[in-house]
Amino acid sequence: MSSIPPITCLRSFEAVARLGSVTAAAKELHVTHSAISQQIKVLEEMIAVTLFVREGRGLRVSEDGRLYALQIREALSGIAEATRLIKTQPKSTELVVAVLPSFGFSWLLPRLPRFQRLQPHISIRLQASLAVSNLTRESVDVGIRMGKGEWDGVEQRLLFHDETVVVAAPHFNGGVLPRTSEEIVESNIIFNMESWRPWCQAAGLDIDVPRIGLCSNDSNLVLQAVRLGQGIALERRSLVHDAIQRGELVQLSEFTAPYPYPYWLVLPNRERSEAKQREFSSWLASEVDDYLNELNPGKNETE
Repeated sequence: MSSIPPITCLRSFEAVARLGSVTAAAKELHVTHSAISQQIKVLEEMIAVTLFVREGRGLRVSEDGRLYALQIREALSGIAEATRLIKTQPKSTELVVAVLPSFGFSWLLPRLPRFQRLQPHISIRLQASLAVSNLTRESVDVGIRMGKGEWDGVEQRLLFHDETVVVAAPHFNGGVLPRTSEEIVESNIIFNMESWRPWCQAAGLDIDVPRIGLCSNDSNLVLQAVRLGQGIALERRSLVHDAIQRGELVQLSEFTAPYPYPYWLVLPNRERSEAKQREFSSWLASEVDDYLNELNPGKNETE
């Protein structure tokens, strides 16, 4: 590795080539003008290549310097990324769980205290995102995803299928809630990104509900608007079941529609499975069983 120039020289060179000024590079790197000039001189002498052309009191990057700067910039970015990843590696007693914000807020979070009581030595770090996390790249221990279950590079375990139901706050419309299917579709609807068509078909309505009014891609925002009495919504049962049990929301109709994308537990394909992953997976499976039994007493199915 003796042929690798000092990192301070490379950083100084890259900054000057990118910013076009020794003064600007010195300001960015919080060093003096002379320090930057000295680092560039050392680098040029070490590699025996003229990186800058002196023009009056300024510098112009040479063609060799321009190409070298592009390669050095990529290498420095790689070092920065490697450093970020090693710093975010979960500790042996920390479990990083990637989860959709809506599912994490409405279903997982209320149940996590039970896991923490069972495994007090494990600390949970929730990584909430609408994007599909790369479990290996993001140093995630386990993920809970919603989809068809066709992801590469991970072990996949089906958790459960979901369905959509129509909900409202008890005080919506002054407490006079819509009851018939026709009244429901004529109400003020808070839309998410899902179509009402499957629910309308299940309710025997051959109509397309116009998307007029408030709409959000985040179910947490949709359900908060519903709680505030701003309208009704068609949402996944997993996100509203507990709120219905607490009386915060009311299911307006017995009609439901299957949700096309089930929930999955996903685990990175690593050489060994750590105990904390196995403990969380086992606990989650037990929680899913309890949840499904609560929905359908005496009948526990995940198909």
